[in-house]
Amino acid sequence: MIKAFLFDLDGVLVDTAVFHYQAWRRMANSLGFDFTHEFNETLKGVSRMDSLDRILALGGVTLPAERKLELAAEKNAWYLELVQQMTPDDILPGVNAFLAQIRQAGEQGHPIKIALGSVSKNAPLILERVGLSHIFDAVIDGSKITHSKPDPEVFLMGAAELNVSPDECIVFEDAVAGIEAAKRGHMFALGIGSPDVLTQADLVVPSFEHITVAELFAAVERVRGLGY
Repeated sequence: MIKAFLFDLDGVLVDTAVFHYQAWRRMANSLGFDFTHEFNETLKGVSRMDSLDRILALGGVTLPAERKLELAAEKNAWYLELVQQMTPDDILPGVNAFLAQIRQAGEQGHPIKIALGSVSKNAPLILERVGLSHIFDAVIDGSKITHSKPDPEVFLMGAAELNVSPDECIVFEDAVAGIEAAKRGHMFALGIGSPDVLTQADLVVPSFEHITVAELFAAVERVRGLGY
């Protein structure tokens, strides 16, 4: 039986990817090169320092470790300037209704614990800005983990804090690395986005507007019944 939902943050509950893109691009421009939105998509679910390494490699730039730390801090400061402007209106379509369904399921005898599993160290601030801090039973962010996705650590730690086993969890992800992390953690992976991109997911929907909790439970039974 499914007992817990583990949510990624960026691109799942809120869309701060554009803020990351703007801040990383500003940094790249300061170093004399640029990158596309398509390249930025490959950074989804990747930690700050790993993202920096990928961007520097793209630009053919080699820097000492101290300078890289300075650049990462500058990028984060620019990003936080944008995050500070967030409000509950920045919650993605269908999310609030889906969260309400989770509460209803609990009232009907099927309590579901929920956790956040994000590599972002800014996750608690974002949750506060959009008014979602109070809904989570556990928050696992970049300050608590040592391995970024696709390593399953962030989701396994979330399951452990919720006191549930991995096979009792559903992970909600929009990134390829996040889906891989969920599967490596032996959890059911629901992709938010395109099935052409999230090919490893057990189920893919365009947004929370296209799935209900009841439909999700039925999908889990169907997928597991087929032995996937």
